[in-house]
Amino acid sequence: MSPLTWWNARTRRAIGAGHVTVETRSPSFFRRHAAKLIASAVITASIIYTLQKGGLKLWPDSGSFAQLRWWTVGGYLATVMAMWYFRAIRWRFLLRPLHTYPRKRILAVSWIGFAAILLMPFRLGEFVRPFMVREKGKVSMPAATGTIVVERVVDGFYLSIVLAVALIFVPHLEPLPATVVGLPVSVAAVRRSGFVMLTFFATVFAVLGTYYFARSWARKITLAVFGLVSRKLGEKLAGIAENVAEGLHFFSHGRAALGFLWETSLYWFFNVTGMWLLAWGCGVAHADGSAPTFGESCALMGMLGVAVLIPGPPGLLGVFQAGLYAGMTMYFPTHMVVGPGAAFVFLLYLIQLVWTVIAALIFLVGHQEAFKQLSHADEATDETSTEQAALS
Repeated sequence: MSPLTWWNARTRRAIGAGHVTVETRSPSFFRRHAAKLIASAVITASIIYTLQKGGLKLWPDSGSFAQLRWWTVGGYLATVMAMWYFRAIRWRFLLRPLHTYPRKRILAVSWIGFAAILLMPFRLGEFVRPFMVREKGKVSMPAATGTIVVERVVDGFYLSIVLAVALIFVPHLEPLPATVVGLPVSVAAVRRSGFVMLTFFATVFAVLGTYYFARSWARKITLAVFGLVSRKLGEKLAGIAENVAEGLHFFSHGRAALGFLWETSLYWFFNVTGMWLLAWGCGVAHADGSAPTFGESCALMGMLGVAVLIPGPPGLLGVFQAGLYAGMTMYFPTHMVVGPGAAFVFLLYLIQLVWTVIAALIFLVGHQEAFKQLSHADEATDETSTEQAALS
């Protein structure tokens, strides 16, 4: 019997038995995400070109580092390590209603996921963490993804409150510059964006809370509103909101809710404290020579949060720098922003980038299973869409 005859006979038997399995090779990562990669490259090039045209450089001149207190670089690295630890480990409180994972696994999956978020365009890396903790019969991809969405909403709401308070109460330059140093963006528009972010995240948090505590009523309202356009659209949106709202289960457990909010506070505290230390260490100062304040560092952290909401390129290159320059423009004279401020932005970005990659490699090296999961994690986007469609 020839190989072809044998294959045809085997195929007919499989069809008769009703269980044909057709293996297809999925497109490569670059083919699946070609449009996003191209768009991210355009965004990156545009922002970098605008920064360079405005006199700002991604790699500052040596003169920008003239006032640098080098020991503060080590101090900032210590705060980054503490910040990344609490950012990672707090996830266990959100996952606890679904499944209890060892702390080491939470840390490993989170640090690998953070590197994926940073290095993949348009935050595609957000799917890596839920992909790596899903377990058949225990934790589904939509359920795990729901915890990530809730984490992002809580972070966005928390950070936008901090930014709004800073914008209202922290003294700024009088009069405010018309535009951001090096960027054709209105400073007034930059300040408004902080309040827009607060409104957005407060609305999303309220919607998820409503779906969690009053699901039937919320679903009815969603179908009534969006059903005017399309009944199918209304049902799909309601289904997505219900799946995501499941991530709020931790609020029903007092200790878990308090633990998550406490560690979230520690995460943001180390974040802003490190920025405050490094800005002072680089020589950033006001016109009268006084040092940056903690409140101003809160505003810088908040403006960075606003900037990274822009659909981002790999490494957040460009948007990261633009957010910090926008924040500094409100509080420091131009010569400080383009001098010591440029050194501050460069070191802040470089240290975070290097640490994020190293932290991920710590767990990837020697852990073949984690490396194998990561190599397939970019397919999670399609799988999540399929499972959500089935649940809708």
